[in-house]
Amino acid sequence: MNVKLLFFIFFWPFSVFAQGFSDLGSSADGFANPKLNPTFSFPTDHGAHPEYRIEWWYLTANLNGSDGTAYGLQWTLFRTGLRPGEARGWRSPQVWFAHAAVTTPGQHFATERFARGGIGQAGVETTPFRAWIDEWVLEGEDFQKMTLTANGPNFGYDMSLQANGPLVFHGNKGYSVKSEQGQASYYYSQPFFKINGTLKLPTGNIDVVGNAWLDREWSSQPLSDDQLGWDWFSLSFVDGAKLMGFQLRQIDGSLYSSSTWITPDGSTLSYPNGAFSAIPLNIKSIKDRNLPIQWRVTLPDKNVDVVVTAQNPDAWMELSIPYWEGPVNVLGSHIGQGYLEMTGYE
Repeated sequence: MNVKLLFFIFFWPFSVFAQGFSDLGSSADGFANPKLNPTFSFPTDHGAHPEYRIEWWYLTANLNGSDGTAYGLQWTLFRTGLRPGEARGWRSPQVWFAHAAVTTPGQHFATERFARGGIGQAGVETTPFRAWIDEWVLEGEDFQKMTLTANGPNFGYDMSLQANGPLVFHGNKGYSVKSEQGQASYYYSQPFFKINGTLKLPTGNIDVVGNAWLDREWSSQPLSDDQLGWDWFSLSFVDGAKLMGFQLRQIDGSLYSSSTWITPDGSTLSYPNGAFSAIPLNIKSIKDRNLPIQWRVTLPDKNVDVVVTAQNPDAWMELSIPYWEGPVNVLGSHIGQGYLEMTGYE
């Protein structure tokens, strides 16, 4: 087998990541597209949907350490299809990659893994639930009680999670619109996890407890071709209410937003474009990019008017697809913590 063919087999699939988040606006011919009025079936829909091009299992957590320090944790498993469907062994068109990170007040640790589908190196099973890539694993008898393990060059964690509330569905019963042109995804979350375990840091192991939020989303073209990236907020308030809000930034400077208000018992109210607002208050140069590290976030219908501030402004994910992701503090009309993700900043 010649060198060029070896390169094609083993490395070409990963070139899809080099295009970054902007590739999510490219055409997805042959793949399925989300439809209005979805019907979800669990536990099946906790698993992979290879007829769609892109999918993720996305966990973030705000943690309090036994040392009195606030920490953040991220674990994300991504699946992307080179073509629709699945096949056995090396014929599988599925490519998997994952990100793990821990944020401290003064440091941000992040690493990634890559895997081909079809050979057991990565995947998702539903009964019992297991999402894995190499030795990084999120698993449990069901989606309510799970354990999480991941390790990087300078950090790691072993966690236990227990949900104390229901799944919530964003947009129109889980059909989440992303643009005026109608691009959409299927999107639901489990935002009610309690989490505890151990962080492994260069300074030693730290016992932690806190709250975690798990997002599930899949689509084939979630962005329109004139969108650059997004600012995504998941905020948990001390009164038990929660807010998910995102805005997608257009090339012409306009925004497309969507949000979900979540009550302490898990009831939801979804809001259309324009109801949720996020305005940058403080910009910092990070890795030669100008990034907002403090925001004014409003949802007038729920009297939300808060300032959201990064706990560590330097939470830059210096990975194959670079982006900002880290824990935030919330002050103002509501008090709490949460997570912020910012993509597409060049």
